[in-house]
Amino acid sequence: MAETYTIEGRTGPWEVVLGLEVHAQVISKSKLFSGASTTFGGEPNSQVSLVDAAMPGMLPVLNGECVRQAVRTGLALGAKINLWSRFDRKNYFYADLPQGYQISQFQHPIVGEGKLEIETEEGGPRTVGIERIHLEQDAGKSIHDLSPSASYVDLNRSGVALMEIVSKPDMRSPAEAGAYVTALRQIVRAIGSCDGNMQEGSMRADVNVSVRKAGEPFGTRCEIKNVNSIRFIQQAIAYEARRQVEILEDGGSIHQETRLFDPDRGETRSLRSKEDAHDYRYFPEPDLLPLELTAEFVEECRRSLPELPGARRARYEAELGLTPYLAGVLTADQDSADWFEALLADTAKRQGKPPRDVAERAANWMTGELFGALNKLGVEVADSPVSPAQGGELLALLADGTLSGPLAKQLFEIMLETREDPGAIAEARGLKQVSDTGALETAIAQVMAANADKLAEYRSGKDKLFGFFVGQVMKASGGKANPAVVNDLLKKALNQA
Repeated sequence: MAETYTIEGRTGPWEVVLGLEVHAQVISKSKLFSGASTTFGGEPNSQVSLVDAAMPGMLPVLNGECVRQAVRTGLALGAKINLWSRFDRKNYFYADLPQGYQISQFQHPIVGEGKLEIETEEGGPRTVGIERIHLEQDAGKSIHDLSPSASYVDLNRSGVALMEIVSKPDMRSPAEAGAYVTALRQIVRAIGSCDGNMQEGSMRADVNVSVRKAGEPFGTRCEIKNVNSIRFIQQAIAYEARRQVEILEDGGSIHQETRLFDPDRGETRSLRSKEDAHDYRYFPEPDLLPLELTAEFVEECRRSLPELPGARRARYEAELGLTPYLAGVLTADQDSADWFEALLADTAKRQGKPPRDVAERAANWMTGELFGALNKLGVEVADSPVSPAQGGELLALLADGTLSGPLAKQLFEIMLETREDPGAIAEARGLKQVSDTGALETAIAQVMAANADKLAEYRSGKDKLFGFFVGQVMKASGGKANPAVVNDLLKKALNQA
């Protein structure tokens, strides 16, 4: 059972009620209703068609790939797919909205109710309800900090396809909201419907926050717009909930409004009073026919889905015997999970063992050595200078005794720089572990002769000196001696009268 998150006030604890509207940009080469490019980072206003700029006489043409991706996302969330849906005009004025309205979906969205399982460090799993997913076109971007006297408008984003994924007000803490966005991001990235790059704005959240005493009806909510990182989402919730509690305990009331989060100050501030549906004067989009899907199309979308992160995580625990922590780290990102799958297959093949027998060692090496090195290099796993096959070869050399742990670390650093195969490096640079008993016996004899005083002390009962002799032999071998063989030979040599 999850721990209860509360805001402590003068009148006792307050419960936080949260719902999120996540805007996820659909992966497609062109926009929702035009052929203009969706590539990130283009020169301002360089990716704008006549449709996006709302030139007279221009008509929208629906992008079928965006429809497909919305359906696949709904299926991945176990949601109801509506075979009949409709686009509507959401009317409001803003400088970066050339049409004076946004084509969206209101009463009849393409995806209905679903659910998402989340888990936080606070406690056990929870289910967050999905209210709906609808398709809509994005607005442009207003830029206010380039001039003290003017604002600029970039329409490159105008018309880009968004899925608005609306949760039910089922979350009760900043940690749960963070876990929800994390899980949602993992799913859309795994199925390829959104790249989840929050820093580029292709995934962002509007956060609805209200507070109440336990058991009371929902309070008045405030919406925090366009929060673009999980950390900022959690900070915004914590600040906003505290702000509302202080107002209520001072005898005030909460007014429904839209607010912005200032990450520099760590606080929210008022933007405008919150609009209701009637303020937008929704009506059916007259330039688009209703969207009608077939059951066969939906089934085709279902068959295209890969193994989802939750299912893969459960498989790693059940079939590979990995701990929940390791399984969670490896499936947190689609690229990491795919890299691990390739590493595991190669490692098992090289060692002639079932995947379960090598999974833990492969997972520990990847989450420790590999991830640590990539973090220092500032490189994502998809761009790793070491391939899964090279990782599998390195683990095989460790398993058969060709390499010791220290030698493997040394060799791995060389692999990161040169991208060479580990076997070739070990051969060319003489980094193989020494297990030749003859050579080691000679080294042991030399160490004992050079340390006659320590030898006498050991044989008189100072057993702790055994570690000293092990270290001297390893040093004499340049760190290449097989520690297990050294231990066995040393015990025999030291205990001989």
